[in-house]
Amino acid sequence: MEIRDPVHGSINFSNEEVLILDTAEYQRLRAVKQLGFSEFSFPGATHNRYLHSIGVCHIATRVFDSIFKNFPLFSEADRLRYRQVTRLGALLHDSGHGPLSHTTEQVMPNVEDLLIKVYEGTKHKGRRANHEDYTIKYVTDSAIADVIRLNFGDINPYHVACLVDKSLPDKDDFFKSGGFDLRPILSQIVSSELDADRMDYLERDSYFCGTNYGKVDLEWLIQNLTSHEKNGKLYLALNRRALYSFDDFLISRHHMYLMVYFHHKSIVYEEMLNRYLTSPDCTFLLPADIREYTKFNDYKLHENLASQANPWAQRISERKPYKMILELHESKESGHPEAIKNFFESEGIDTIWASSKARLSKYHTMSAEDRAFPIFVVDQYNPWEEPMLIEEATEIFQKYEGARIIHRLYVAPEKFQTAEVLMKKFRQQL
Repeated sequence: MEIRDPVHGSINFSNEEVLILDTAEYQRLRAVKQLGFSEFSFPGATHNRYLHSIGVCHIATRVFDSIFKNFPLFSEADRLRYRQVTRLGALLHDSGHGPLSHTTEQVMPNVEDLLIKVYEGTKHKGRRANHEDYTIKYVTDSAIADVIRLNFGDINPYHVACLVDKSLPDKDDFFKSGGFDLRPILSQIVSSELDADRMDYLERDSYFCGTNYGKVDLEWLIQNLTSHEKNGKLYLALNRRALYSFDDFLISRHHMYLMVYFHHKSIVYEEMLNRYLTSPDCTFLLPADIREYTKFNDYKLHENLASQANPWAQRISERKPYKMILELHESKESGHPEAIKNFFESEGIDTIWASSKARLSKYHTMSAEDRAFPIFVVDQYNPWEEPMLIEEATEIFQKYEGARIIHRLYVAPEKFQTAEVLMKKFRQQL
């Protein structure tokens, strides 16, 4: 089947892959917007996670083909098998995403309630579930899992799950070929600091929002991705000649967060939704049963909001958000926003105070799990030079070490004029 994508052009899927696309579980993603409330700021941003996931599959395939086009150490059968499992991991990476935005993870059940069999004996317990847990449930225990078992040879759902969740232990030698363990590099194609997910959503979100912030030199990055072996494991690597494109890639993503994902209107809707979902009278709860969860999408949430007497739900449904009266950009935490908020509330004005923090990269605060999957920089023109960790090969991480924090204060629109007078009063007291 051929799909016409406005960003990448023609994308082809095999008959077996179409069986996954046609499941109710996967079709659900058509009704989950990629950018949630961003359409209120960027009217073109109505694209969905179905289209995004298809794009991620396409880019992951291009990355795989670029890396392994001249790789001599495994058979053609192995190459096709690893290419297919990478496509499935990319295609399904977002399948469990909650309705509208990450905020709805507030009303997900405990992870144990999902009865994810592959989590037994792992660290995944004693916490609230998130969208990645639902993804693993879909991949390993749903109609999607049944399609994988019946139609993809010796690829089973657990192998796909291993590319989505790096913490799952290996249970067989599926990812070992030619004396190498390919699981690290294949999982990095699906999820890493230089993965197909980011490559797609930056281009796609920029396109539909009508901005230039997310445009990157995708062709050059993909052409220069390669592999590096360490202790028998293959890891993602980038040729040094594309290092500046990687810098630009990180900066573009950083600016997308500051200018698009953290737009003041999107943020206030997220905050109002959070207040509704954490209210004692909230009736929107995401079910643990995966068949019921499949029925929950953006429309289900909007229907719930429209039926509620809760004031936050009403404001979202009626498009009457709190209005921004103050915005501060800082590179470190300060007490200024809190002082302003307290002043307004002492004057009887209810406020929403939202702080959005953006850092260039997770390399600033890498977990032990992230460090176990490093990305290397290699020099194809100077093979005597030792490969370097990507965070050590560029100065971009040092130059953008600090976080950018955007503090915003919002008030009810019917109180806005009063708030403007009070703001002048506050400034006179300084």
